[in-house]
Amino acid sequence: MGIWLEGRTLAGKIRDGVKEQVEHFRGLTNQVPGLVGILVGENPASKVYLGTKERTSQRLGIHSEILKFPGDIEKASLVEEIEKLNKREDVDGILVQLPLPPSFNPFEIIALISPEKDVDGFHPFSLGSLLWNQDGFKACTPLGIIELLKASNIDILGKRVVIIGRSLIVGKPLAAMMTNEHATVTTCHSKTENLPRVASEADILVAAIGRAAYVTPDFVKPGATVVDVGMNQLKDKNKAKEFFGEDEKREKDLQEKGYTLIGDVDPRVIEKAAHLTPVPRGVGPLTVAMLMRNTLEAFRRRKKFQ
Repeated sequence: MGIWLEGRTLAGKIRDGVKEQVEHFRGLTNQVPGLVGILVGENPASKVYLGTKERTSQRLGIHSEILKFPGDIEKASLVEEIEKLNKREDVDGILVQLPLPPSFNPFEIIALISPEKDVDGFHPFSLGSLLWNQDGFKACTPLGIIELLKASNIDILGKRVVIIGRSLIVGKPLAAMMTNEHATVTTCHSKTENLPRVASEADILVAAIGRAAYVTPDFVKPGATVVDVGMNQLKDKNKAKEFFGEDEKREKDLQEKGYTLIGDVDPRVIEKAAHLTPVPRGVGPLTVAMLMRNTLEAFRRRKKFQ
């Protein structure tokens, strides 16, 4: 039986550190970091994510705004709004909540953000800096995973890492970060042949594919560390009981919400792995904590504060 590797405690420590620094700079300069989120369209999940980021910012003393635009906004108008934010001295971080409506090319829109305000770490300049292993803003979820492993004294150097998923948000930047930490990295995806066999060779296995309980014990090497980045809704009561057993919290979720959350990893993997991140309370809290830290760092760099 392995250990649940929850990220909530570490995320709390990171947030506390950011709040302390924000208060320090407020007292010293009467200035605080500013973060603006851009929402295009009516994606419900995007609204929830941005709301969480806004509330967290406010609790830490960071000035936060959310700019909402209809899904059919003209590209020229959105470009103009981003250019305004690039010029605002009170804005240190800009994030465009993905996914965007199909009419927009996300690469073109993200590339409009000033690199010094790219706190999501998705700008081509930020990703290039990552590949060069230079200082720069790094994508928040992969950065949170690295922080969690290090804080838990789980070695990365020389280890075999397998990442299932190749998105720009998690898989690709995480592969670069793990390589920079001297791991041997394999990135898997829907075209990977004999995926369970490849995954079962990993000392550290990361699942980020958006498919509920896709990673079963067959994918896992005994004693491996398994990081579950997935966040899926499970509505089937029988399946929930199969995965979680008699769990009052899960039963309450199903009764009140009509679903309970499950990751990309079958939770029964804990019986074979040395460590497994839970869903929720695993990687998720660290993503927002890293965004807050990136925003503070953008503020410090722009204002040339030490």
